[in-house]
Amino acid sequence: MMVNICGVEFKNPVIAASGTFGFGEEYNGFYPVSKLGGISTKGLTINKKNGNDGLRVYETTGGMLNSVGLQNPGVEDFIKYEYPKMKKLNTVILANLGGGTIEDYLKGVELLNKTEVDMIELNISCPNVKEGGMAFGIKSKVAYEVVKEVKNICNKPLMVKLSPNAEDIVDMAYKCCEGGADGLSLVNTFKAMAIDIHDKKPVFKNITAGLSGPAIKPIALRMVYEVCKAVDVPVIGLGGIMNWQDAIEFIMAGASAIQIGTVNFINPRGGIEIVDGIENYMKAQGIKSLEEIRGII
Repeated sequence: MMVNICGVEFKNPVIAASGTFGFGEEYNGFYPVSKLGGISTKGLTINKKNGNDGLRVYETTGGMLNSVGLQNPGVEDFIKYEYPKMKKLNTVILANLGGGTIEDYLKGVELLNKTEVDMIELNISCPNVKEGGMAFGIKSKVAYEVVKEVKNICNKPLMVKLSPNAEDIVDMAYKCCEGGADGLSLVNTFKAMAIDIHDKKPVFKNITAGLSGPAIKPIALRMVYEVCKAVDVPVIGLGGIMNWQDAIEFIMAGASAIQIGTVNFINPRGGIEIVDGIENYMKAQGIKSLEEIRGII
């Protein structure tokens, strides 16, 4: 079950996705989260964020829409108050970092460099405030610039989280690797919306929100497959993984590991069930290492 990603050893390939698992401690009552391969923190920003006003989560057919708005305590308070508790969870910690400007990312990385966080997961789906709000992860050239700047000062393995809303996901992956990404994770949520036909207005104050859940899995799987064929760095696959069978599909498509998100809301024990399911599948199939099936498609 063990996997090595960018020199970091994970006890298994199952990682809790950013924004769906708090800082890990919240789920310890459902199962020992030390059983997971890793946990990606809530999306961190250089300054504290209270998140979006109004409704934040909305169920839709086959999935979930969220407009949380990166509510988080800020990097400094994370390091001071949350990270010491996360260290005790006995699993790999990925610090998911967002920002509205390249300078924000650089400040965050400088602070995280001084910690024992295992890996930084750079969230480039954040709005680029200097460019009118378009996310860093839409245009490959813009993503290349931010990854290159961050990599120049980052002393930890750098995982870049890609948005499915990119103009060209394969070119985006290639450019991020060219900029220095040690690995990639994909996909983040799809831009979507919902309308309240009784109030005759959008459900969310921000109008659009992020779609996740089983509805996006076939598209996410296709994107992970295409990216894995195009780059030589480790890829963490995510998007609608609800059970161990879904996880195996992503690994067969080439993913080195997987992240689980929406399932944590639907089934709080989803993480441990997926870990156990993968292990039982390997035993039943006589598979001694995930390398035997990784990228088999």
